[in-house]
Amino acid sequence: MFSNLPPVTKALLIANGVVFLLQQLLGDAMFAPFMLWPLGDPGGDPFAMSQSFWPWQLLTYGFLHGGFAHVAFNMLALLMFGAPLEYTWGNKRFLTYYLVCVAGAGACQLAVASWTLSQGGGMYPTIGASGGVFGLLLAYGMLFPHQRVMLLIPPIPMKARTLVIVYGAIELLLGATGLQPGVAHFAHLGGMLFGWLLIRYWRGQPPFGKRGPPRPRIVR
Repeated sequence: MFSNLPPVTKALLIANGVVFLLQQLLGDAMFAPFMLWPLGDPGGDPFAMSQSFWPWQLLTYGFLHGGFAHVAFNMLALLMFGAPLEYTWGNKRFLTYYLVCVAGAGACQLAVASWTLSQGGGMYPTIGASGGVFGLLLAYGMLFPHQRVMLLIPPIPMKARTLVIVYGAIELLLGATGLQPGVAHFAHLGGMLFGWLLIRYWRGQPPFGKRGPPRPRIVR
């Protein structure tokens, strides 16, 4: 199965796995400069340089994870939704889409985290590929809306379009109410938002008019 994966999906799986192993061997402190830190003054910390925002963090944070369950669920979703999207779009367009979703999710998280910091919240970094994964989920629901998928917990089959709506609503509810602290819900929503905007651009749909490139055909 792994040998039949398209190259970009396979490379992303390997990269995330290798980085996770390095985190376990070297410790998270070694990767602090690559986590996504809020915009703000880290204070008098002697390691402030490693706890400040740098532009590359908008991509590198998406290759770091907080635990085995975190990386396992993200990679499972990347496997499920990334491979069919790459086969449909091709390697270059799929990689562009994924990285735009990761960076867009990071930008949304920056805005939320920086606002929280200004209200007296703590200086905490964000890590994980979830923003990119939620972007893939959104794209899968848009390109294959009637494809049936099975949830793991609970094991309920549903159409891909329904799954996108359910997950989006849950993330919005949890983000707005704060019922699940410690999870970057608005980064997840940001990945979906930027993915939706990029697909609209490619299709030449509002708010981009007809300036985008032609909509890619789906090969079945």
